[in-house]
Amino acid sequence: MDSLIIPVYKNVENIPDLIEALSGLNTRVGEPMEVVFVVDGSPDRSEEVLREQLPIASFPSQLICHSRNFGSFAAVRTGLAHARGDRLAVMAADLQEPTSLILEFFQILRDEPYDVCVGTRVNRDDPIKTRLSSQGFWFLFRLLVMPSVPPGGIDVFACTRNVAKILTELEESHSSLVAQIIWIGFRRKEVPYSRLARRAGRSSWTLKRRIGYMLDSVFSFTDRPLQLISLLGTIGMLFSLVYGTLVVVARLNGWIKEAGYAALAVLILFSMFFNLFSLGIVGQYVWRTFENSKGRPLAIVREATCFSPQACRSPKD
Repeated sequence: MDSLIIPVYKNVENIPDLIEALSGLNTRVGEPMEVVFVVDGSPDRSEEVLREQLPIASFPSQLICHSRNFGSFAAVRTGLAHARGDRLAVMAADLQEPTSLILEFFQILRDEPYDVCVGTRVNRDDPIKTRLSSQGFWFLFRLLVMPSVPPGGIDVFACTRNVAKILTELEESHSSLVAQIIWIGFRRKEVPYSRLARRAGRSSWTLKRRIGYMLDSVFSFTDRPLQLISLLGTIGMLFSLVYGTLVVVARLNGWIKEAGYAALAVLILFSMFFNLFSLGIVGQYVWRTFENSKGRPLAIVREATCFSPQACRSPKD
């Protein structure tokens, strides 16, 4: 069985077209497919409309409702936990990702040796403001968090049951699902696609949400801010030593007349950058403590194969 997970938030205008598109996809998948709708505390009538239309839909489905809005990535995790398929795909409810992409995901996971498929945008039919803001966001994400993320980011993906299980076991609040997908590894294939124009409604992926997600990603997956602080402190200390030497020389040659200026300038500069350098060192220890507190596995086994009875014995034997 294949499972398709769709987070729903302020998408009531798109639901009729979405149901129709999923009905067409269901006839082309080739295997039984269920659709798991996760209503993430949507304030509109999305839940009511789904309750009306899903019982008469041509595909089996689940309707899961959060008690409030927890965010789209939390909704995806809920869907992964409830889906019953051997292959699981995730797409948005706004139909900006073509359903043919989901069909391609399932075919790749079924016929090729891959565990994860991610959609990489090569083009998008969006207003220029939306395109520029998205490009800027993912550029910073690749620069600050994970360079291995595709240039267009990841909005749609599919994975095997094993990968989905591992993702749901990473119970981290204020984290990044995109970074987790890259971090866990496995055999991954990128599938290019063109993002379609939004049919109705407005995106809830606001600037505030993007900034919050960027901060969560940075603080959960990289220590680059601490490295930057240490680097600035080191450069600043070297600069203060050079500058302090020049001030002392100028004082000894009588070019600086004010009493105490040389000592005060050197003290302030050196103390400021030494504090930055020390903060960076302390931050590295805090970062390592934080890393240990996450409880992420030290390694993930993709597959274990036994070729003899001796090799298959339990370590306890």
